[in-house]
Amino acid sequence: QVRLAESGGGLVQSGGSLTVSCATSESTFSHYSMAWFRQPPGQERDFVAAVSTNGEETYYADFVKGRFTISRDNAKNTVYLHMTNLKPEDTAVYYCNSDGFDPPRSIASDYTYWGQGTQVTVSS
Repeated sequence: QVRLAESGGGLVQSGGSLTVSCATSESTFSHYSMAWFRQPPGQERDFVAAVSTNGEETYYADFVKGRFTISRDNAKNTVYLHMTNLKPEDTAVYYCNSDGFDPPRSIASDYTYWGQGTQVTVSS
């Protein structure tokens, strides 16, 4: 795993859009598939989306299909999650993680290290 820093969260109105980012300074970024997870208040951390090492394969949880898009820029060591048509139930802390498996694992407890996450709040 690589050390990651999430950013870009904020407060957005229902129906709005937001892009969160996850970056690392480690040059091995392109060797790892990447995943986004989220943890709503008082709930468990759930898989949201994942992208393969070269960015060509993407995977989504059913509850975000058609609304969220994951992408990566290996030249910038960054993975993005572009979120549209946001709903109040999307309110959560969003975390990214790296994985040596491709596609990456979708169970949060399979990961040991987590960054601080970025808070996304959707108002109704």
